[in-house]
Amino acid sequence: MSLAQKLQGKLTQSSQSETSSQTPEKVLKDFIAEDPNSTYTFTSERDAPQSELCRDGKEKGKKCIMMQMHSTRLFQAMQDQGFFCALPMDPKGTHIECKPLPKT
Repeated sequence: MSLAQKLQGKLTQSSQSETSSQTPEKVLKDFIAEDPNSTYTFTSERDAPQSELCRDGKEKGKKCIMMQMHSTRLFQAMQDQGFFCALPMDPKGTHIECKPLPKT
């Protein structure tokens, strides 16, 4: 095993242990709080217990995390955080896009 592979393994383990002590809802809330006005997308395999959530940040750039949530639960959690989520306009797209609702 190369040094790079060992380091990558340690980084993966430490980032997993940091998020494993928090609830998925807390991880989601903290991730959104970093850049609440950005567009978010998520995707997962059918019936998978986790989903990949990505942010296309205007200021912070693109960042993705793995959420320990089924896609239906993540869809609801994003709406609870004040986002409108829907399929993309591109019919080939298989992800869900979530945009922040205007604050009134």
